[in-house]
Amino acid sequence: MLYPKLNDARALIDLSGIWDFKLDDGTGFEKEWMKKPLEDPVKLAVPASYNDQVEGAAFRDHYGWAFYQTELVIPAILKGQRIVLRFGAVTHQAKVYLNGELLCEHRGGFLPFEAEIQTCVHPGKNLLCVAVDNRVDYSTLPIGNEVGAAFFGADLPDIPSVNMTRQKPHNAPNFDFFNYAGIHRPVKIYTTPFSYIEDIVLVPELTGTEALVSYSVSCVGEGEVQIEVFDEDGKSVAKAVGAKGVLSIPDAHLWNPGNAYLYTARVSFGEDLYEEEFGVRTVEIKGTKFLINGKPFYFKGFGKHEDSEVHGRGLDQAMNVKDLSLMKWLGANSFRTSHYPYAEEMMNLCDRLGIVVIDETPAVGLNFGWNDKGYAKFRTKEHHEQVIRDLIARDKNHPCVAIWSIANEPDTEKQPQEAHDYFKPLYDLAHACDPQNRPVSLVICQNDYTRDITAPEMDIILANRYYGWYVFGGDLEAAENAMREEMKYWAKLGKPWMITEYGADTVAGIHMATPNMFSEEYQVEYYKTINRVLDECPFVVGEQTWNFADFATIQGTLRVDGNKKGMFTRQRRPKLAAHYFKERWHKIPDFEYTK
Repeated sequence: MLYPKLNDARALIDLSGIWDFKLDDGTGFEKEWMKKPLEDPVKLAVPASYNDQVEGAAFRDHYGWAFYQTELVIPAILKGQRIVLRFGAVTHQAKVYLNGELLCEHRGGFLPFEAEIQTCVHPGKNLLCVAVDNRVDYSTLPIGNEVGAAFFGADLPDIPSVNMTRQKPHNAPNFDFFNYAGIHRPVKIYTTPFSYIEDIVLVPELTGTEALVSYSVSCVGEGEVQIEVFDEDGKSVAKAVGAKGVLSIPDAHLWNPGNAYLYTARVSFGEDLYEEEFGVRTVEIKGTKFLINGKPFYFKGFGKHEDSEVHGRGLDQAMNVKDLSLMKWLGANSFRTSHYPYAEEMMNLCDRLGIVVIDETPAVGLNFGWNDKGYAKFRTKEHHEQVIRDLIARDKNHPCVAIWSIANEPDTEKQPQEAHDYFKPLYDLAHACDPQNRPVSLVICQNDYTRDITAPEMDIILANRYYGWYVFGGDLEAAENAMREEMKYWAKLGKPWMITEYGADTVAGIHMATPNMFSEEYQVEYYKTINRVLDECPFVVGEQTWNFADFATIQGTLRVDGNKKGMFTRQRRPKLAAHYFKERWHKIPDFEYTK
């Protein structure tokens, strides 16, 4: 799916702003709220989560449907064009109504969807209504528990004399981040001619100093495809005619981490036009090395979250710019989109700034609360497949994307064969979907790694490890010994290995001469301990801490005002660990760190 852009052939209208909003009281669909203006609505900003914009537990802890509305006017000048309504992301399920009629539905809260509306709109004002469902269960990604309390909250005690029954339904997320909901990314209208460019695929490869770019253009209607490539100075460097072919770029500038160079492919088809930026770079694995443009690359960075005050999980362009600026300050070169696909705007920014991305699906929570059914209790298989297809279709041309992560911390140990049977077909699907055939993996949790038969079949081992926190908390000597012992096991596999999460909850401002858990000094000593082990292992190709910044979570006794494992506070103020990594990472080159 192409990102909407304004050009000589395409108009673009952004519907961001203040919309009417109302939480469903259980009668919204029965009383057909979508067919008339909402009664007594509140005003909310779009895009943004709705949870933190209005005070009160009713908004913060809402369970179920909510309704957004706005007036939509299509300028008469657009008559005779194909008109498309596009949503960047609505979490987790959406029903879209135009003038009271159901226009489309979408499942999944982190990827775009769209529908043509030229036959549905009328002159003047049109009523656009979006119903949003925030419920999570065994069929959604991310996963929600269907019984009991949330995993990251406190379990209900077995006290016969106390009635512990909840008085109303509630979400019980099986993931450690707040279940923000709403219209999280921009809502836009764009136009095309009725014969239009539907998709563009670009696959670069290197032959000496020459770049060969295989291209494929999908179109609807009649016309001839022409493609021309321009460098950053606007100079034409290659051109061709036809829907498929290979373009040759002599003396090509490479897209490199920290030194991005973007070409522009200008595609025309009849009256339609689209420009797609891309980078010339290659990604591959050889033995225990992860190669970008043929050189061994070392990942330095973080797991992140789309999370900020007030906006929640909604698109915050200023925060994205700030975060990448802080990464550059630290000497970081990468991050993982934990634990869901991030906004296209962030991906575009990473392309431009040379930040390497591990692109992850929202498949988090496929782990705890096991029963005899094993993976059979989850109803996610078809949805998981569709998410992989849609994610790769969206992000396939981004040079910043180096790895596809199909899941975070699934249980691959308790019933190893069932886990393998669930994930191996998804691994194969991801490879089949990606025209560039980038490495595919999943992120394994702290478990009995010797029983895991799924991770060894991935292209690269991505592992979350918490020796010194959840395991041997406070005992860094034991943590170092356990980490070193485990790495002996992985060394035998002959594949690249990367730590994708490691960290310690740290409350900013707590300082101790003798480091204790939750102090800033302990966080630094913890990282020094684990990094000593990583630096001993030539097959380790990267380190991504958990987390870039503190973030919101569900209420519970394990979390005080959210997860505090950030290197920065939620307001992006650095803790001591940020200064430690700034010194460490500026000394570690992007390439050739491990020989």
